[in-house]
Amino acid sequence: MSCELMLKERTGIINPMYTCQPAGAQYAGIGVKDCIPLVHGGQGCSMFVRLLFAQHFKENFDIASSSLHESAAVFGGAVRVEEAVETLIARYPHLRIIPIITTCSTETIGDDIEGIIRKVNQKIKENHPDRDVKLIAIHTPSYSGSMVTGYDNAISAMIKALAKKGDPSEKLNIFTGWVNPGDVSEIKHILSEMQVDGNILLDTETFDSPIMPDKSAFAYGNTTIEDIADSANALGSIALSRYEGANAATFLKEKFDVPSIITPTPIGINNTDIFLKNISELTEKPIPESLVIERGKAIDSIVDLAHMFFANKKVAIFGNPDLVFGLAQFCLECELEPVLLLLGDDNSSYKKDLRLKELEEKANCDMQIIWNADLWELESRIKNKTIDVDLILGHSKGRYIAIDHNIPMVRVGFPTFDRAGLWKYPVIGYKGAEWLAETIANTLFASMESKHDREWIINVW
Repeated sequence: MSCELMLKERTGIINPMYTCQPAGAQYAGIGVKDCIPLVHGGQGCSMFVRLLFAQHFKENFDIASSSLHESAAVFGGAVRVEEAVETLIARYPHLRIIPIITTCSTETIGDDIEGIIRKVNQKIKENHPDRDVKLIAIHTPSYSGSMVTGYDNAISAMIKALAKKGDPSEKLNIFTGWVNPGDVSEIKHILSEMQVDGNILLDTETFDSPIMPDKSAFAYGNTTIEDIADSANALGSIALSRYEGANAATFLKEKFDVPSIITPTPIGINNTDIFLKNISELTEKPIPESLVIERGKAIDSIVDLAHMFFANKKVAIFGNPDLVFGLAQFCLECELEPVLLLLGDDNSSYKKDLRLKELEEKANCDMQIIWNADLWELESRIKNKTIDVDLILGHSKGRYIAIDHNIPMVRVGFPTFDRAGLWKYPVIGYKGAEWLAETIANTLFASMESKHDREWIINVW
């Protein structure tokens, strides 16, 4: 079967899948404890991103803005950064790190962020001698790349600025990539079962914040400055996303000789097997029977569903690249046919991704992979009937395509705002594979019932 990678033919974007680089940097920033990202740009560059986070997590996050106006285009925005940092330090006594995230406007006018930081650091020493607040420049011009690029730039910038050689630790760095808190919980579960001490970069599990008796409830990241600094002393690094954190793992290898493995995102059985083997290889810890049992349960769930309900069902997938590739590999494990994969930015390195060859070798269908794509690529193919789609996998921005064309859709990725609590459930690991298979099945069952399409089968399987 063919596996064709192609660039979107149109120049414009209709219904984009991704947002811009600063959004990804802000997501990385809120994953760090005692951190408030400062977006150096217009107010909307933080406001609309905060809205996306609030929609997805139903939680609030502190993100600041230098709130540039027209005068900055002429005189520069350095003064706004100085005022913003001073305000943040004065107002938040717990604050320890401020990533300063550029935008298209500040990159275009040419603000010297590194120079501004040197000047502001001197002012901090003079005005707040008792405070140690790290300022980190993160360059995210939003006229290129995407939120995927921005996340990768942010985690790389923080590692480069803070990683420091010290005494060797027994920890294993895990660069999670842009995953949900439920995925972080699953990573921690796997490490715990293998008795491995993990340094989670970045730990967003605490985004699932309780409302306590004192009425306090605030979501926060749980990776500390010390965790980031200690990444240089780890026994190894595993990056779960090639496009969201692998550069940071590579830097640690080149700068501090920390062994690194860039593993396929552990979605599905085979990719999770690879993840566990990589952990075992770096730590010399055996894979415990408990995880073998979890693997068996996931396979059992898939076997119950694959041949009767999944075989020959055609699937369109869109979202962040590592997620899309992982979901496509999972589909092939389940006898689903991933006929269309949409990657939403201009990263030409997708052409060199080794997963393309693997997909082609294992494909049970002809497959189109479109990069620099938008959701119009999906809708137009459905309208023109150039592909048949039985299922859509992707985030909530594709919901109207699913509704208008009466196609069942499983929400996965970011943002998912039209279903409750999906971010609490993993898609990675054996538990994630089990959840994905059963969620896909239940979505198809509901569609069969609503359409009266052979719904009697559900009575007898």
